[in-house]
Amino acid sequence: MYHSGNTHLRTKGFTLLEVMLVLLLMGLAAGYVMFNAFGASKSDLLKSQAQRLQVIVDMASDFAVLNQQQLGVRVEQDDSEYYFVYLDDNDEWQRIEDEKVYGEHTLPEPFTLTLNLDDLPWVVEDRLFDRELFDETLSVSEDGVEIGSEEDKKLPPPQILIMSSGEITPFTLSFNYDGDEGDDPVYFSLQNKDLPPLFLEGPLERPL
Repeated sequence: MYHSGNTHLRTKGFTLLEVMLVLLLMGLAAGYVMFNAFGASKSDLLKSQAQRLQVIVDMASDFAVLNQQQLGVRVEQDDSEYYFVYLDDNDEWQRIEDEKVYGEHTLPEPFTLTLNLDDLPWVVEDRLFDRELFDETLSVSEDGVEIGSEEDKKLPPPQILIMSSGEITPFTLSFNYDGDEGDDPVYFSLQNKDLPPLFLEGPLERPL
C-alpha cells in the first residue's frame, strides 16, 4: 500500500491483519475453484465475489487509518470490474499497483455490477470536496480528466472514498446475476452507510 509523502510500497514485512487478509482471500479463491469444480449454484459463486470486495474494503479502511492515507475504489460498471486507488502528494489519483489484491478485478461472466450513490446519507466531516474531485451530491467531477494519449490522461476519481479517518462514503453496490438456462435471477447487495464493516445482504430476488 501507499503512504502520504511516499508513493512507493513499504517493505517492512507483513502485519498480522495483512496475513489474515491473505489467508481469507485464499480461502475464498479455493472455495470459488471448488464451486466451479463441483457445480455450485450461481448464487454461491456470486456471493463469493461480493465477500471478496467486502473483505478488501474493510482491510483498506484499517490501512487508511493507520497510515493517514486517502484511498478509493473505482467501479467500472460497463466492464464489471473495480480497482483501488490512492491520492498522491499532487492530489491526483493513482492505481495501487504493487499489491495484487488491490489491483483490477473483473467479475466472471455472467455476473455484473451496479453502483448506487443516490439518496444515501452523507455525514462525514473530513471530505475531499475542497480538492474539487467531487461535487456535493457525490457525483464525479469531470474537471481535470483530460483527453489525449493514454500517458497524458488523468485517472478518473473513485466513486467510493476510504477516508484516513476510517469512514467510507455511503454506497450500495449490487452484484447481479440476471438468470439464464433456467436459473432464477439472484442478487447480493454490499452496503455502507456510515462506518465499516460493510453490510452484505442476499441472496435477493431483485437488486436494491
